[in-house]
Amino acid sequence: MTTREPTICLVDDEPSVLRALDRLLRSAGYCVAAFACPEAFLSGYDREQAGCLLLDLTMPGMSGMDVQQRLNEVGAHLPIVFLSGYGDIPTTVRAIKYGAVDFLTKPVSEEALFAAVREALAKNAADRLSSAERALIQRRLASLTPRELEVLKHVVTGKLNKQIAAELGTVEKTIKVHRARAMQKMQAKSLAELVRMTERVGLGS
Repeated sequence: MTTREPTICLVDDEPSVLRALDRLLRSAGYCVAAFACPEAFLSGYDREQAGCLLLDLTMPGMSGMDVQQRLNEVGAHLPIVFLSGYGDIPTTVRAIKYGAVDFLTKPVSEEALFAAVREALAKNAADRLSSAERALIQRRLASLTPRELEVLKHVVTGKLNKQIAAELGTVEKTIKVHRARAMQKMQAKSLAELVRMTERVGLGS
């Protein structure tokens, strides 16, 4: 199911609704993958695929909330827009609390649907970029020697070289060397940038 283009996944057990949404979104130029049941979606979904999910709330067997929970359990935080035949405030609140982008009541207006889809796709793009940046930082951290990493952890707390040397039982000149190598491997142009990098991955927090 993986394509380079962001894909809108549709899950609805009503064939007429599924066809109508499929045609509407394709007519707007979106790449669409339609599924008649949650089980078919879950078996065909690729976590590497960019996009979002338009998900019916009430279906035989697994509900939309069950699908959301399943995706959250495996760490697949695909932005979800729920579709429901009725307004249910407690369910809406719960869905949003667990990460849903929007909760639309059928019949859905084209304007509301496209607005929700744009928001979901933008969120997915931002999340994927953030995830890629964190992965890059982690790879750079993994390239450090144990001593360089140890020095880096002290550096990002704002300690001076002489303070770090005293705590690690070495000389300031050695700390300067480790610090310079760590900055180079992390590709950080400044201490502020290095601190931001480590905060992104929760280092030392």
